[in-house]
Amino acid sequence: MTRAVAAGLLLLLAVACTTPDPPRIEAGAPEDTACGEPQGPPRERTPATIDVVEQAYFCILANYWRAPAMDSRDLLVAGFAALTRALPGASTDLPALTGDRRADWAAFEAAYRKVTDRADLAEVTLDAMVAALDDNHAHWARGAGRPPGYYDGDGYGLGFQVDDGDPLFVAEVEGGAARKAGLRPGDVIENVDDVDVLRPRFPDARPVELRLRRGERRWSVTLTPGLYPRDLATLQTVRSRLIDDEVVHVRMRGFSPDSANRVFRAITRLRAGRDVRGIVLDLRGNGGGSPIEATRLVSAFVHGKVTSYLCTAGGRCETGHTDDTVELVGLPLVVLVDRGCASACEHFSSAVKDHAAGLLVGVRTAGVISGPGQPFLLRDNTVLTFPTRRHLGPNREIVDRIGVAPHHFVPATPGDAAAGRDAALAKALTLLDRR
Repeated sequence: MTRAVAAGLLLLLAVACTTPDPPRIEAGAPEDTACGEPQGPPRERTPATIDVVEQAYFCILANYWRAPAMDSRDLLVAGFAALTRALPGASTDLPALTGDRRADWAAFEAAYRKVTDRADLAEVTLDAMVAALDDNHAHWARGAGRPPGYYDGDGYGLGFQVDDGDPLFVAEVEGGAARKAGLRPGDVIENVDDVDVLRPRFPDARPVELRLRRGERRWSVTLTPGLYPRDLATLQTVRSRLIDDEVVHVRMRGFSPDSANRVFRAITRLRAGRDVRGIVLDLRGNGGGSPIEATRLVSAFVHGKVTSYLCTAGGRCETGHTDDTVELVGLPLVVLVDRGCASACEHFSSAVKDHAAGLLVGVRTAGVISGPGQPFLLRDNTVLTFPTRRHLGPNREIVDRIGVAPHHFVPATPGDAAAGRDAALAKALTLLDRR
């Protein structure tokens, strides 16, 4: 069953795991607008100001992978539009912009200062600028922290995972508001156009009203996001079992540090003394993480291959290769994927597919892999993260926004979820029977 790309994953997706290029200063920008990688423990946040917005603007133009081809006016227009929506009575207009990045900033700043000096509106402005990049690995982390009363292992949200196929339905109930309201796997959600409202993030969450269908029954319920305890199975990054004493099934929820080694240990333990005929690697709902771990995992199934390219706007690319010090597993592989497989999960999946290292079963992956995010510290001690290079697959294909198509299309259905059936896993076992 699909597990949603959770908000925590969205931050995880954006963590850079490659050696960054040194930060640059945009031509014509003041020296004090330079931005660099955070060093040491987080420091206490100070109020955002227009000076922080300025620093972020020039940081993006100096370091974002697409900046050389960008029209910087798009950032400024987006920021000013958000500002005027927040202050509908503002009488100041944005003057004509010329495309000169420094001169346009001066014009923008002058107009901004006529409108407001409120810190919260600097936040609104900067949020809109980052959103204008339209990049799934770009975000501004303001250090909202954890909800009050948070305990390690708690979940935050509506308490369920969603399969965002057609129709949209509840894939798994974890607890919280969903469990209290009596939701069950297979319940169809009839009134949500944007699945992101089902994945609320602290603290910017609001109650969500849902219209649900279960068989002939239809009803409405309002769920309020909050904390809920998650069980051990949900918390484990890697879980493994043996199916019919001959197929190793490994569920991997994220590419966290050392996760590849945990998969290797699980395979070694379960195949010891047995005639194992294959491996099913279940990456459904795997939101990504470290591309280094993804590369190491690929390297257990194929050697001597390119795993990805990281490229600048000008086409200068760094080539990623398999780590051939990793021992080959030497067993047939089937990988289960869905729309929750994102970022490093897609890095892995595209390499497996391009190099015929295994078969993919399920539905197309998320298409959330613009490039590894690099963090930059702003003067208010918040962190702005965005890719300095874009990701391409081993065949130089674009995976971002498109995803990786499976060899065998096996979508989940509400009926399967309600009955506890796993059609994708059943298909995987059938494919291994043939090998």
